Amino acid sequence: MAGTPPTQTRSRGGQWTGALRTRHGRGIVTTASRRWFGGRDESRRADAQAAKDAAAAAFYELDTAQRDLRISIETIAAADGSAAGRQAVEGFAALGRRIDEVSHHYIEAVDAHDLDRPELDGAVAARAREQLTRARDELVRVRGELERFAQGLQPLLDKAETQLARVAPARERARAALIAASEALDAVRAKGMRADDLAARLAALGPELTKLNQGAALHGVQETVQRADRILRDAEAIRAEAARLPERAAEIDRRLVSLRTRAQALRNRADRVDPVLSELRRRFAAACWQDLQHVPDQALRDVAEAEDRLFEAGRARDEQRWGDVGTLIEAVRGALEATDEAVSAAQDRLTRLEAVARDPQAEVDRTRFAIRDAQRLAMEGRTVPDPRHARPLDEAVARVGRAREALEGRHPDYWHFLQEMEEVRVAVARVVADIRGQRAAG
Repeated sequence: MAGTPPTQTRSRGGQWTGALRTRHGRGIVTTASRRWFGGRDESRRADAQAAKDAAAAAFYELDTAQRDLRISIETIAAADGSAAGRQAVEGFAALGRRIDEVSHHYIEAVDAHDLDRPELDGAVAARAREQLTRARDELVRVRGELERFAQGLQPLLDKAETQLARVAPARERARAALIAASEALDAVRAKGMRADDLAARLAALGPELTKLNQGAALHGVQETVQRADRILRDAEAIRAEAARLPERAAEIDRRLVSLRTRAQALRNRADRVDPVLSELRRRFAAACWQDLQHVPDQALRDVAEAEDRLFEAGRARDEQRWGDVGTLIEAVRGALEATDEAVSAAQDRLTRLEAVARDPQAEVDRTRFAIRDAQRLAMEGRTVPDPRHARPLDEAVARVGRAREALEGRHPDYWHFLQEMEEVRVAVARVVADIRGQRAAG
């Protein structure tokens, strides 16, 4: 039994090392030779063990507090890129170095003494208790610093948590939008449409989704929320385009039919330009129609080119290259509009020349009315007109007179006359705009 001395123990030198025996009458009394001293060693060992346990508890509490605070710091670092946020991260790093230092002292103190060793000397146990107590005090002191630091971070942490609360909803909305886009693509493919361009755009969002899943801790709150919004916006666009694809295909078919019809109509109209040019040549001076002589041949070439592009557009439609179809359709439409204007120009020219030949004074009166209106505006609130306005208006009057006189010859250039009247009205309109601009400026 522990603590019970042997009845007789000798060392090789003949000294008692375990117990002393004395006789008193019939009984034998055995007393431990070192019982009092052994009790004191046990007490020192117990004190050292208690100090070790207290230091271990302090070490565990500090480690737990550091782990908890690290989560808060990571939250702040992810959500707050301000100077205060960076200072918080730097402050935690400095505390971490202090914690590593005191933890190292604690571990050295524990490793230096084996308190479970049976032959542990009392003096050694005392030194162990002193070192472990000092290590515990350091651990407790640093834990206090850590707690005060954590209290100071609370406003930043509250703000960061509010910011982080935006991440999860934004991420879920983005994921839902991607699922909806994928389902929309599957639906149109089931109808026989490839939608390859939309599928490629959806696949291109994969790397962005990977970064989104990595979270705000790696990429920051603002960047993560912005990435989620971009994914949401792009996925919504893909879903909407996929949903409209059947209708878009039907609309493209209608436009192709309409453009083919229009091209054929323009070909027929181009064939009728030659009679109009013949009438212009017969009745008016060469200056009135020379610039239109190329129209019939050019119109036929333009229509032929438009029909070739329409053929390409039809092939792209069959291959479901929707982007190419749209580009070709717009090119054809622009070419046909230009051809339409050129073909219409001949008939319009003949109509205008016939009108001015019958009554050139109507064009003169129209122009002079614009001049008089500008003159009245220039004289409002003045006794003498501003020379900047009077000179161009006087010149306009003179130009009208010269143009009217030019019509008195044998083969008047009615087309030049019409152009001159148009230019005079444009010049007068500039004067009016200048007067009004000056008055508006005060």
